Amino acid sequence: MATRWLSDEEQAAWRAYLLAFQLLWEDLDRELQRDAGLAHSHYGILVALSEAPDRRLRMSDLAQLQRYSQSRLTHAIARLERDGYVVREQCPTDRRGLNAVLTPAGMKALEAAAPGHVAEVRAKVFDRLSDEQVAAMREVCETLLEGLDRPAVCDRLAPATLS
Repeated sequence: MATRWLSDEEQAAWRAYLLAFQLLWEDLDRELQRDAGLAHSHYGILVALSEAPDRRLRMSDLAQLQRYSQSRLTHAIARLERDGYVVREQCPTDRRGLNAVLTPAGMKALEAAAPGHVAEVRAKVFDRLSDEQVAAMREVCETLLEGLDRPAVCDRLAPATLS
């Protein structure tokens, strides 16, 4: 079967998307490190826990939600535990499972980090786009998600209070 190469327009769009995503992630990570002492990936874990019932999630569910391997999540949770932001507790329904639980200190750190992070997201993304572009961005991303792993990510599209 012959390869269906990208057109010049598709290639330009693809490369712009990749570069924008990479640079945006780096900028957001740098802002969170500088202002809150948190890696962007750790901030995402704290947000997920803050939105979960009782601010707790089973480690395997959290790994799936964050799209992390078990070992990557374990490493991140260990760091967040050292900082006092998360504790691990035995899962009451499965003795082999562990829950990650957001501590009051973790919630306080998240609440302190969120305003600066949201301001950075707004400045780098949404203040640069018209309402129509925001709607188009959402439509494009939701269309892409349909071809990826929709069941695992559909809950993440709900509005978050501290994204």
